Amino acid sequence: MLAMTSRGGIGVYLLCLAISLPAAAQQPQPIRGTGQAAQQAPGTPGTNPAQTTNELPAEIESNYTLGPNDQVFIRAPEADEINERPFRIDSEGFLNLPLAGRVHAAGLTTHQLEAELVTRLREIIVQPHVFITVTQFRGAPVFFEGMFQKPGIYTLQGRRTLLEMLATVSGLQPNASRRIKVVRHLEYGSIPLAGAVDDAERKISTVEIGFASLRENVNPAEDIVLQPYDTVTVNRAEPVYVAGEVARPGALELGERDYFTVTQVLALSGGFTRDAKRSDVRVLRPVLSTNRRAEISIDLTGIYEGRVNDFPLLPNDLLYVSHSSTRTIVTGLIPIGLSVLNPFIYLAIQGK
Repeated sequence: MLAMTSRGGIGVYLLCLAISLPAAAQQPQPIRGTGQAAQQAPGTPGTNPAQTTNELPAEIESNYTLGPNDQVFIRAPEADEINERPFRIDSEGFLNLPLAGRVHAAGLTTHQLEAELVTRLREIIVQPHVFITVTQFRGAPVFFEGMFQKPGIYTLQGRRTLLEMLATVSGLQPNASRRIKVVRHLEYGSIPLAGAVDDAERKISTVEIGFASLRENVNPAEDIVLQPYDTVTVNRAEPVYVAGEVARPGALELGERDYFTVTQVLALSGGFTRDAKRSDVRVLRPVLSTNRRAEISIDLTGIYEGRVNDFPLLPNDLLYVSHSSTRTIVTGLIPIGLSVLNPFIYLAIQGK
């Protein structure tokens, strides 16, 4: 790490920190679907209400457990009789296929069914290839993507809330973010929470929900009733960053915590250096949907004296401790953009 002992050192230091942060700190990228069948938006005339509406990540669709009345689309280039054709699983859970015969598909994932069909076709075809996509679901599906214990496609059986479905997917992985994103098609109404944002152009309603609120409150408002085709996503947790005049600047992993407090971060980073300006401690917090950060001044003396509550640091927050010989002015919002490794840092530095 570079020591910030000269005029303008903070700009050089933060620039180096932004360039050297690990890839895990980057903004998560959209997952691209790999489904083979054509997809249609909900509400399109002529569509079945149980038909999929999104191209799904392969790892999500492959975890879906097939059942009676699901319809699958089979690609088997070496077997013309079943290639590029849809087949529906009957009420007893079987597929009746040319060449392959009567196959029990209920209870299998798409990958398992692919393997079963390859095994059967090998009796008459030298090197068969089989690819399966679910084109219609037996019930209204919801999609769980990201850092869940069991991500996948799940069907809504009656009225199911977010907490109930989180239990079905076995909760979050240890390194998952504690912010859960829910996206809903506006055809099924806006998400009934104060923080929900409607996008009329994309015809979706979006909200982020804190896992702690769901877990700790009795009948929390955030425990919304899920609607058909809702997509629930949780990303990998980003660390909390600490920079400036501390003994060990860098990134601190939250693990299963929802947040660190300022005093915890200072302790974990080895405390102040002798050149620290303890009256100038700030948090630079990301502004949603931008590369900017808002500055929050911390009354550290008030925290230590018990007059002010300890301040919580959330994932991707940056705690900065100034050097005693300089005074850094950060006005309003600054385009630091550590989460996307933006190397352009604009700081006005003025001698004390």
